Amino acid sequence: MTLQTHLEKLDRHLARFREGGIPNLIDGKDAEGSGGTFQTHSPVDESLIAEVARGTAADIDRAAEAAKAAFPAWAALSGDKRKQVLHRIADGIEARAEEIALCECWDTGQAWRFMSKAALRGAENFRYFADLAPSARDGKTLPTKDHLNVTSRRPIGPVGVITPWNTPFMLSTWKIAPALAAGCTVVHKPAEFSPLTARLLAEICHEAGLPPGVLNLVNGMGEDAGRALTEHPAIKAIGFVGESRTGSMIMKQGADTLKRVHFELGGKNPVVVFDDADLDRALDAVIFMIYSLNGERCTSSSRLLVQESIAVEFHARLADRVNRIRVGHPLDPETEMGPLIHKTHFDKVTSYVGIGEADGAKLAAGGHRVGDKGWFVRPTLFTGATPQMRIAQEEVFGPFLTSLTFKDEAEALEIANSTAYGLTGYLWTSDLTRALRFSDALEAGMIWVNSENVRHLPTPFGGVKASGIGRDGGDWSFEFYMEQKNTAFALGSHKIQRLGA
Repeated sequence: MTLQTHLEKLDRHLARFREGGIPNLIDGKDAEGSGGTFQTHSPVDESLIAEVARGTAADIDRAAEAAKAAFPAWAALSGDKRKQVLHRIADGIEARAEEIALCECWDTGQAWRFMSKAALRGAENFRYFADLAPSARDGKTLPTKDHLNVTSRRPIGPVGVITPWNTPFMLSTWKIAPALAAGCTVVHKPAEFSPLTARLLAEICHEAGLPPGVLNLVNGMGEDAGRALTEHPAIKAIGFVGESRTGSMIMKQGADTLKRVHFELGGKNPVVVFDDADLDRALDAVIFMIYSLNGERCTSSSRLLVQESIAVEFHARLADRVNRIRVGHPLDPETEMGPLIHKTHFDKVTSYVGIGEADGAKLAAGGHRVGDKGWFVRPTLFTGATPQMRIAQEEVFGPFLTSLTFKDEAEALEIANSTAYGLTGYLWTSDLTRALRFSDALEAGMIWVNSENVRHLPTPFGGVKASGIGRDGGDWSFEFYMEQKNTAFALGSHKIQRLGA
């Protein structure tokens, strides 16, 4: 496959959207947005992709009521039948994997080498939760001397799912698949910067036989469609992936209707490299976990903590590799990093170059725009930072690595835990007892030792502190989308107190 081949195929896939736009999907039918339309542009060359239906509170209300009406029948469907539907959805994703990947690259700027696998990961998500659907409601038997307690789970009801723009297709499946497997119905509000593949997912779901109203898609802005979803009384829970400040706003908006919330939020994740580590593997992992996916990932290792005794050599090797990262068109198979999602985000990321220099850190690589069309930037590396600098505390969410040094394990742990965030941590050492001590004391929901981020679907995914509430993955997903129910059966004639006898 070549860049030209990809562009030709992409043009065919986009033709219908250029002509007809991207509509909402409510109760199984295409729907215009009551707020008119907004435009989505490619970050590659700023060209118009399509007009997108702009949903408002009125559209959210229709979608929420459709989800509410569809809920009893979908919840009553056996787990085996839900499993069959979800497997057909996975089949549909795999059949259209190339289309999804091409559209995602063009809509987000993510490189083909990563997005070519994203659709397949989405299919894997649906298959995994499809296989769990028959047992999703299973509980426990908890006997006492006098009673037999039987627990079970029930789907919570219609839920809202709000997804981000960085890897939108995969993250949408990560939220929607367990909700459907549990028996919930969904109103999906994708990020306004990347609406294209959310439409493809909705089409695939309905082509696979998902009943009308079970999955509804409403595009729009966070301040109107998003807020209406978080406040709607028919929506029982909100699953959100995005920045921490927005998560706080959603929690406030859902308070009046006692919304259950699940937040996967921001991170300023440390990767700690001790002098006894396998430095070749550590270097590869450090680079991959900040510069892959354009650095636009919540689990990126955006703070490098490297032991002083190896810092000079490690930084030299790191800067050399960073300077050789191939920045280019995301549909070119040779490209390692594409453009940032949007001018707004480009301006935010590049503003931190000046912030870092003003604070006294050293710009060791990158930091400047590439070309004059699209939102391309050279991957950026700062060394010589101190823990309280803004570039060491604030989430940049881009290809921007801040490096700090430490003397010993105690100082490394203090620096690693010194931010408001606690999503992930990465530790490189050959000392097993140190790895056990350090990972136990590190304030993060997920930690990888001598590894980059490698997901295993049954494990819990989520953060602590300002990085989130709740966990995705395996049975933890069902804990969010379902209510626990306990029924106690008396086993005999236990004594009941008699009042007024």
